[in-house]
Amino acid sequence: MSGRTTVLKPPEGATAPVRHPDAPAPGELLGAHYDQCFGCGEQSGGLRLRVRAGEGVGLTAEFTVDAAHQGAPGLAHGGVLTAALDETLGSLNWLQRVIAVTGRLETDFVRPVPVGTVLHLEARVTAVHGRKIYCAATGRIGGPEGPVAVRAEALFIEVRVDHFIKNGRSEEINAALADPDQVKVARAFEVNP
Repeated sequence: MSGRTTVLKPPEGATAPVRHPDAPAPGELLGAHYDQCFGCGEQSGGLRLRVRAGEGVGLTAEFTVDAAHQGAPGLAHGGVLTAALDETLGSLNWLQRVIAVTGRLETDFVRPVPVGTVLHLEARVTAVHGRKIYCAATGRIGGPEGPVAVRAEALFIEVRVDHFIKNGRSEEINAALADPDQVKVARAFEVNP
């Protein structure tokens, strides 16, 4: 499609991202925002992503590809790799202290990722324009400096917590809101790829 402009290119007037003063310190492990999250929770068969705050509005994460994540024999499923990128990119919202959801995600698969591989992910916010948050991530095998296996660009849209209350299944929403740990309640809705 010639002449088509991607929505992942920040428009004229977009600004540099700003790290919130209360954001986790560089190197701090973020932990799960919601224990039932497929990406960062401890679900059997989930990704169990381990995310750490980085410098600026960036972070790093690790994901170990196991047998439950296969597509072709012995290789990670592309959808699972995309989910890992999405979760990593969504975690950037903690550094800005905004609630946002994925609006668009484009993934490039550069090389196969074998089962047993630790995928080293790095993500950063590149620009902000109103409610739109532009970001990018790479996934490397063999270490943080290893060859790129996957990469993604994404557009997140800032929303209010009502978005989840109105659209989520009431059983889970009510259980999350009823938790006596108010910090846990707030975190359940902070990062939502």
